[in-house]
Amino acid sequence: MAMVADEKIKVLLLGSGGREHALAKKLAESPHCEKLYIAPGNGGTAREGENVAIDENSSEAVVSFAQEKGVGLVVIGPEAPLVVGVADAVRAAGIPCFGPGLDGAQMEGSKKFAKDIMSKAGIPTAAYQSFTEATPAEAYVRELGAPVVVKADGLAAGKGVVVAQTEGEAVEAVRACFDGAFGDAGATVVVEECLKGPECSLLAFTDGKTVLPMATSQDHKRALEGDKGPNTGGMGVYSPVPIVTDDEHEAMVAMMNKAVAELDAEGIDYRGCLYGGFMLTEDGPKVLEFNARFGDPETQVILPRLKNDLVEVMMACATQTLAEVDLAWADEYAVSVVLTSAGYPGSYEKGKVITGIEAAEALEAVTVYHAGTAINEAGELVTSGGRVLDVTAMAPTFAEARERAYAACEKISFEGKTFRRDIGARALKGRAAWDE
Repeated sequence: MAMVADEKIKVLLLGSGGREHALAKKLAESPHCEKLYIAPGNGGTAREGENVAIDENSSEAVVSFAQEKGVGLVVIGPEAPLVVGVADAVRAAGIPCFGPGLDGAQMEGSKKFAKDIMSKAGIPTAAYQSFTEATPAEAYVRELGAPVVVKADGLAAGKGVVVAQTEGEAVEAVRACFDGAFGDAGATVVVEECLKGPECSLLAFTDGKTVLPMATSQDHKRALEGDKGPNTGGMGVYSPVPIVTDDEHEAMVAMMNKAVAELDAEGIDYRGCLYGGFMLTEDGPKVLEFNARFGDPETQVILPRLKNDLVEVMMACATQTLAEVDLAWADEYAVSVVLTSAGYPGSYEKGKVITGIEAAEALEAVTVYHAGTAINEAGELVTSGGRVLDVTAMAPTFAEARERAYAACEKISFEGKTFRRDIGARALKGRAAWDE
């Protein structure tokens, strides 16, 4: 059943990053949201609801809190609580939950599992093999030749993927996985061919049967301008992706539908967000990876463009009534630039005082989402992570949205502030820019 007009519920959101601030802001806007709790939250989510100090990865703690407070919907932001089965425990307690159970979360928790689902569903992806020993993995690297992609099978916070330009670099990456660089995540290694073309993310809401695609977005993973340097959790993002053709979009949506249908055929009840990472190759879109939750920082440009009531949409996913929902999107571009601590994605210092956010948000159509922030004992907003803030701007044109976002970045100060100045620059030049 869809939510009735005046129904109000308490919502518990798990997570602490920029994605969670974007989710919190959108959930708090809903007239259905009587009270919003965020566990553990950050300096920005505290403005949208009440931050609570419970362990987001503890099924017992989450269920106990939800029952005590009379929570009517639990929303799971990050991947870690999903892959330990928090959603299963919440649903077992009779509480609606947005987020797949342990089995569905393997779409992100195991790259081998996701590849096998793609293979069964006939979804185009890179040629691959998975290994539990270094020697055969290294042999497959030499068979494919460079460039080649090496992935730790499990969760590695977005950093367990190496796009190796030489066979030697790939062999090093394989050995690093098996030598414990990513802990248990690297006990199995996936080696796959390197696809060429622009990347595109397509997220979808699903209740396990119906699939409603969101707007397209494109993340910038590399730390340095010109897409150089190490992979990060994401340095900036925009939505929609202007270079995607109608045929490519249709093909990506079809693949998302196939993935959910295959999960359903295997008896996996997948309710939540399915994230598809695609490469737009000369042979059409191919899947790079699936994730089991909203992307970060993709959420920070997708949700501001969503016209729907997010509580209604998520409750429809949780109660399997998504077929009754039609999504609507603002006809504007959104661009988000990530401000990071000096040294990220390597080691960095915390506790740097942040100023200028109010000045940035005073600019037209600018929102600053907190990612790695906290309040210190003196009541000051300080840095507490590698990715500190997501500066998001919306405008009728792509170029104008970029200009607004970068103007807002200049208003914000903290010691060691770093950011890429070329977010979206390539897409402004059109599809041919990827051939340069």
